[in-house]
Amino acid sequence: MKELSYIIKDENGIHARPAGLLVKKAGNFKSSVKLIYGEKSADCKKLFAVMGLGIKCGSEIKITADGEDEESAVSELKKFLEENL
Repeated sequence: MKELSYIIKDENGIHARPAGLLVKKAGNFKSSVKLIYGEKSADCKKLFAVMGLGIKCGSEIKITADGEDEESAVSELKKFLEENL
């Protein structure tokens, strides 16, 4: 399992547009991808689960990937977060 931590920099947090893009990006991987925020976690491939976390600007999140393409999943999702959130 691979993991990355990231601080959300978007002033609106994870709102509808970037959440949709994140879910779409995570869906490209065979690995199980989870988004962890505090004590809560969500399947990163499900929009309502991601939106339900209510992640705000300045929040620290973790993304974990577990599976055959976990290395590329974490690498590409880190790049996505840096460019979009």
